Amino acid sequence: MILARRVTAEDVTALSLALDRLAIDSTDPVRDGELTSWIVLVTGLEAEQVPDAVALVRSSRVLSLLAESYERGALVLQGRRGGFRKLTQELDELAGEDQSGVEGALAQAFARLDRLTQRPPALQLGPRRFEFGARTFIMGVLNVTPDSFSDGGKFHGRDAAVAHARAMVDEGADLLDVGGESTRPGAAPVTADEELSRVLPVIEALRAAVPETPLSIDTMKPEVARRAVEAGAHLVNDVTGFRDPEMARAVAETGAAACLMHMQGEPRTMQAAPTYDDLIEELLVELEAGLLRGQVAGVPRERMIVDPGFGFGKTPGHNLHLVRRLGDLRLLGCPVLLGTSRKSTLSKVLGGRQAEERIVASAASVAVAVASGAADFVRVHDVRETRDAVLVAEAIRQAREAGLLFGAGPS
Repeated sequence: MILARRVTAEDVTALSLALDRLAIDSTDPVRDGELTSWIVLVTGLEAEQVPDAVALVRSSRVLSLLAESYERGALVLQGRRGGFRKLTQELDELAGEDQSGVEGALAQAFARLDRLTQRPPALQLGPRRFEFGARTFIMGVLNVTPDSFSDGGKFHGRDAAVAHARAMVDEGADLLDVGGESTRPGAAPVTADEELSRVLPVIEALRAAVPETPLSIDTMKPEVARRAVEAGAHLVNDVTGFRDPEMARAVAETGAAACLMHMQGEPRTMQAAPTYDDLIEELLVELEAGLLRGQVAGVPRERMIVDPGFGFGKTPGHNLHLVRRLGDLRLLGCPVLLGTSRKSTLSKVLGGRQAEERIVASAASVAVAVASGAADFVRVHDVRETRDAVLVAEAIRQAREAGLLFGAGPS
């Protein structure tokens, strides 16, 4: 899969804001970012495709070739945003109906760049419609397991789980994620019957206790997904990213939405020795493959969310980098969920803290993702503290009062 990723870009939003405040009329290309300069990394080329790709770029005369690597199958390009759009059209015309060649693959890669400045379509989950772009939504974690890494055993039982769920909703949770099997490294697997006995009574009780709050079922088992949706769940949170085609079929047949997570390896062994040649490229390729499996099974793309899998088959360095580059997941055109809450990577940064001592660090990681505009959902244990961090990060991101020269603007 050939990918084009933005490395840097001028801030066209700030430019448009300045023009508005100074009462300067501008052409549509300026407003639309056509004249914004981008540096783009292209990866996934076969070695024999690189000369053709280089020739196509040079012949177009709308982009500059900064570097190429035959060994890595990569290019670094620079040009105006409008130049990338123009080259996309030219390549698409050259490819015609046959999109299997380098022209078609490059055209598709450049076309995905438009998704970086677009928001995913709205998502209906049971009683609630989620509109993306204005704010980040909070998913509260409700573990009904005796062995989860952060809160194992605390809410193992219907009454305790329901009470905690009510508290999270009161603190600002927009939806709840119910899990009956721990996916921490080294956790023992449980049978479908055991998992169902843990989650079904809780989901059924929550439908009455918090009827306006959408529910998610965190499971790797198609049977559990089906039964949970029948009981009242609206979203299937699959940490395996539809590796099992039966899970994709279960979601399609029930009409639920799905969250597809990236994970290298399996939950029990994923942290043994995670290695990547290109972390973000592999995330995008594998998540795209999961989305395609879902679409083949009958799950509409607009009903799927993607999660980069912070802590799942990744070193602390990998985890921190994926938060820094979280916006690259916009290339997939789906809402993005991030789950950093209380994860061990935060402990490494802090010099070794227990899970319950990582609340501030968790909120800080969320704030970074929200301030960059990259996260549509954040999955957290500590809703009140996270809500505070989200509100402040959103206020900073949306701040527009730039002084008298630029007008007062909304604060």
